Amino acid sequence: MSEEPPSPASTFDRSAERPAEKPVEKRSWLDRLSQAFSGDPDSVEDLLEILTEAQQDGLITADTLAMMQGALSVAEQQVGDAMIPRSQMVSLPVDAPISEVLSIAVESGHSRFPVHGEDKDEILGILLAKDLLRGFAEGQPTTSIRELLRPAVLIPESKRLDVLLKEFRLSRYHMAIVVDEYGGVAGLITIEDVLEEIVGEIDDEHDDAPDEHQMISAQTDGQYIVDALTLIEDFNERFGADFPDDEYDTVGGLVISAIGHLPETGEELVLGRFHFRVSSADARRVHAFLVSIHE
Repeated sequence: MSEEPPSPASTFDRSAERPAEKPVEKRSWLDRLSQAFSGDPDSVEDLLEILTEAQQDGLITADTLAMMQGALSVAEQQVGDAMIPRSQMVSLPVDAPISEVLSIAVESGHSRFPVHGEDKDEILGILLAKDLLRGFAEGQPTTSIRELLRPAVLIPESKRLDVLLKEFRLSRYHMAIVVDEYGGVAGLITIEDVLEEIVGEIDDEHDDAPDEHQMISAQTDGQYIVDALTLIEDFNERFGADFPDDEYDTVGGLVISAIGHLPETGEELVLGRFHFRVSSADARRVHAFLVSIHE
């Protein structure tokens, strides 16, 4: 009698007796990224280290890494870190003639303007350029911008940027007036300013790129490129100057105040023994000056 073939059950039993192969443990950067979000300990530093490794391994681009780093930094920054300071704001007096308003709107290139009363700390509202132009397009130009004002949003310097970005998105407003602890106007901030903290400076094709590595950079011809955000205190220390810093903190604020308006590239001013020439500016702010010293 021939031997019966083994039953399926017995075959299964014998295979089960073989030791199971241990899987090779290989954790991808995505596994470690997931763990960074779900396990302890959690820290921004650990997350940035993982993202940097991912970029070095070619899994994400350098631009993507930079945007991720920017998005993480926004959660740690306040409005005061990114706002346009008061000295660089382009605002309108509520009783300004329409011709003057149009001239400022054209020269600045802005689409929104804070409007104030006799006191510049008295913000009455926001003027949208499209509201002003609509009347001209319809053949019924306004004689006063007061009737066109939209409500102004006031926020403190201490508000977190990520919170503000969410409010911008949900409330669908694009500009906020920043007030200091005393209720005075400290500056303004737009949704573009917040986005620039994530994606980097948003320039147009006409913007020059200043030296971002130094606030004060010596040139071979004896002149200096000075970042507009250079603290007056630092400028004084570097050049032995004595410009006051009780009203303005930065060189940009000092020069703009002395000129009396937001200057364009190429405008010049002499303050004491210093000759300032605007070397980089756009419609929203001054970026840098070319400074020469006359002893």
